[in-house]
Amino acid sequence: MVFLTRWFGVTESDADRDPAREKADIEAIVEKSLLMQANAAAKQQRSLCRGTHAKGVCARAQFEVFDATDGREAALARRLAQGIFAKPGVYAAVVRFANADASVNSDFKPDVRSLSFSVELAREGPKGPDAKPSRQDFSMQNATTLPINDSPAFVATISVLTAANPVLGLWSLPFRDKLRVVRTLALAEMQARQAIKPYQQLRYWSTVPFRHGPTDVVKFSAIPLPDNPARPLQKGNPKGLQDELIRHLRDDGKMSGFDFAVQFLDAEAMTYWGKHYESDFWIENASVEWNEAEAPFHTVARLTLLPGSQLSPEASEAVYFDVTANATPDSTPVGSINRARWPAEVASRKARAHTGGQCSAVH
Repeated sequence: MVFLTRWFGVTESDADRDPAREKADIEAIVEKSLLMQANAAAKQQRSLCRGTHAKGVCARAQFEVFDATDGREAALARRLAQGIFAKPGVYAAVVRFANADASVNSDFKPDVRSLSFSVELAREGPKGPDAKPSRQDFSMQNATTLPINDSPAFVATISVLTAANPVLGLWSLPFRDKLRVVRTLALAEMQARQAIKPYQQLRYWSTVPFRHGPTDVVKFSAIPLPDNPARPLQKGNPKGLQDELIRHLRDDGKMSGFDFAVQFLDAEAMTYWGKHYESDFWIENASVEWNEAEAPFHTVARLTLLPGSQLSPEASEAVYFDVTANATPDSTPVGSINRARWPAEVASRKARAHTGGQCSAVH
């Protein structure tokens, strides 16, 4: 297992990658993602939910961008003050806390939790094709990395998960793809086996990198404030996490907040098992952690929930997040997984909209 999680599946240089394969992989990922979405709905006898993060709750929030120059050296302040973070401001936001699984399960089933949110930007410049985006989206999980390393691992794993017989599906794969699947599932299981805590008390990471201005690449983290209120979870309640968040929004006088922080890719400082790599290594390998001790996070904003702001089920169904389409030119996602997942996410969203049904299940 150590061999799988440490070495196999990680590409050390461009020579290890196969760009020509990526287009075919993405086409297969779209096809299999739609199948997984449909299979989950059929198994639970419900309409289509989101392809992943099927079960969640939406609310309104405020996103306050801090002054990047406050108490910082000028060089660091200039690097931080890019895009939406270029100047202080307060923006309206919509958040969604969710479980990562494609099925609607009990909140106490081991799973990765997610925080996605959109920030409403002031519209500038002309309307039409040349208009700047009116929002910027973020998608985060309570794990530092994705278990799926890149598009070859993605297509191999989803092929097994959607196979009529997963054991035979795994057996039919080439040997390298077998190992990719085993590695991915092992990492996913490790991430899911975390202590179950209220959504508002978890820390979340973007897990994948994004541009930050003309030269830098970063990851993000939403760090809960230490005094975010929460009551003990009711473990007999399959909607325990959702209900606690709704109760918090409805009843508590103080709303939960998250410091929003930026982590720069610093290839000269960062190491993987004691070895330095070029920037592409850190961009293309989504399952490799950027060690916070080597590349620290810098707080640039704060996300604060608004009281009594839970969205209705109908409004929540209409909410979606797209970190590729809803990004400024200097904040676009980069790396294999970001290239691979966007077409699948768009296809999944269109499929859900086409059915017109409201996602629902027992849990």
